[in-house]
Amino acid sequence: MAKSNCLSNAIMLCNLQFSKDGLGVCLSDVRLNNITTINGAFKDQQTTKNINGNNVRGWFSVDYTLEQLGQLYLVQNVYTRSEAFDNTQPIPTPDTIYDLFYSQHNISAAKYITEYLQKLISNVYYISSPEIGFLKTMDRKVDHNTTKLVFMVLEPNAVEPTTNQTYGSILKNLTAIKSFASGIVVPKSYIIPVNNKTRYLEPATTLVTDAHNAGLQVYASGFANDIYSSYSYNFEPEAEYLTFIDNSQFAVDGFITDFPTTATEAIDRPLIITHNGASGVYAGCTDLAYQQAVDDGADIIDCTVQMSKEGVAFCLESPDLIGKTTAATVFMSKATSVPEIQKERGIFSFDLTWTEIQSLKPQISSPFDKSNPPIIRNPEAKNKGKFVTLDGFLEFAKTKAVSGVLININNAAYLASKKGLGVVDAVTKALSNATFDKQSTQQVMIQSDDSSVLSKFQDVPAYKKVLHIRKEVSAAPREVVEEIKKYASAVTVTRTSVISTTESFTTNATNILRDLHSANISVYISALRNEYLSIAFDYLADPLIEVATFAQGVGVDGITTEFPATASKYFRSKCSDDVEKQDFRILPVVPGELLDVTDLKTRPNIIYHPALTVADIVRPPLPPVTPVSQSAPGSSGLVAPAPQGGVPTNVANIGLTLAAIMLFCLLSMGH
Repeated sequence: MAKSNCLSNAIMLCNLQFSKDGLGVCLSDVRLNNITTINGAFKDQQTTKNINGNNVRGWFSVDYTLEQLGQLYLVQNVYTRSEAFDNTQPIPTPDTIYDLFYSQHNISAAKYITEYLQKLISNVYYISSPEIGFLKTMDRKVDHNTTKLVFMVLEPNAVEPTTNQTYGSILKNLTAIKSFASGIVVPKSYIIPVNNKTRYLEPATTLVTDAHNAGLQVYASGFANDIYSSYSYNFEPEAEYLTFIDNSQFAVDGFITDFPTTATEAIDRPLIITHNGASGVYAGCTDLAYQQAVDDGADIIDCTVQMSKEGVAFCLESPDLIGKTTAATVFMSKATSVPEIQKERGIFSFDLTWTEIQSLKPQISSPFDKSNPPIIRNPEAKNKGKFVTLDGFLEFAKTKAVSGVLININNAAYLASKKGLGVVDAVTKALSNATFDKQSTQQVMIQSDDSSVLSKFQDVPAYKKVLHIRKEVSAAPREVVEEIKKYASAVTVTRTSVISTTESFTTNATNILRDLHSANISVYISALRNEYLSIAFDYLADPLIEVATFAQGVGVDGITTEFPATASKYFRSKCSDDVEKQDFRILPVVPGELLDVTDLKTRPNIIYHPALTVADIVRPPLPPVTPVSQSAPGSSGLVAPAPQGGVPTNVANIGLTLAAIMLFCLLSMGH
């Protein structure tokens, strides 16, 4: 159990089991199935035993001597976690368990623990058990100044063997529990339930307050960073922990967790740069995503500029509206192939009028919504929010007084030569109209993967130019660095270009950061996400450890993230303040260190990325722009303006109706 005071006091938990000769070992279950290599060592030796009134079949520790158990190794029993550490660690030996079961096998858990504690030197011991009879026995044997007895509560309908009452009913008499225990361990759902249908949090119960009033400490169990919990936490483990200790109603006294590293480090931090606003919470580049990003403490909010058919500049991650909007339900007839932009067919913003785009709804997306099982983001807000024009985005940034804005420009050459759209001109005009070219209060970053685009902004020294390197690289030779300096003072690279990974393990830190920093070029990484599938195993499924590694470990200058709240919480945390001399601090991982202790038979091949070349940097000059024939409506607010002229607003509904009729006809024909 780990104390909630920023986890400054970590307590190691041993689930005590016993061998045939009455010696203790630490295992997560009384059965050896799925947690050890017992099947290979003692095949066909399963037995059936009665545990708390239930017949259970498997291999049991009480059937084997400690010497026999010493032949076994631990294996991972959570199947979503890596098997790379299987067969590398022997069964450890001891602190707590089911006394009733072991007494049937002539083993006294109480006697063993009492004798064992006499050999240890520590300030405080915790003994927990789900059996009231065992705790009452220990209550007469231990020194209560140094030993705390904790009642472990199981699921509400499970039956406690001493009293034959359910744990749910036992919890109704907290005063009685106080007579034999100083605290309780309860599954976190007892404290803050999760709705089984929606997966959102329900109102907290009064259990913690009631227990504290009865003189009991409360420890919440069931925490693991890589186990699906609630949409309310937005895949951020730290948010879940804070919900239990940082609210106006109560604070638990500790956690039982598979990932105890939950404190954070406050350092001279890099910039927090959004990736389409807080796109992990709301549909990217919407008014809600930007407002959430500001509320979450982002330094720089970003707008990737797209163009409508008549030249309205607005914010959206991609010119392809499929996936980011509801365009697929209305405008599939306008799907085309544009190999200059992407391999897949798409419905592109430059083929739709601004009025048509406004008839759509934004759509929250996740890079893992097709994983097995799928991981989707905040379904309650799937289509919430409104599209934002570039003018509206800049006005919003000024009124909110964020540290700065990042304007991302892609596909400028294609738009100029094939669609007659001058995205560079649109950005230049919008920034000037918002007077960003005449102020120094808020930083303006112009980012592009095209050096010729960055060259167009060289006349405005107040703008910081950022070259976006999309390919995975590992180094930047001197001649490449000198070329970059002609166009940019900062570079955005993939996170795997700074710390290489292979098969979910970090392998090594590359030279790219050193090479660029030596020339005084800032380095930003893109893009961090909270979902554990996107996080290398080294980070223990905790996005805060990943932030710590890039910020403190390797020292990047900016972190681009879809969950700015996570980075913000890490940087402003008091738990890791060096001045406070905390006993526990989150530490960055050493790239490749975890891979070194895996079983060599499972060690993956390390992938080495190439170095940057000059050809990766330099692009041809931008082609001239064909004049746009239709003027674009403007906007002075964050939300896009209402449709004006052009296609009527009911066009989308007509298109959807026709599509539905066509689908019905096809189904009727047997297609």
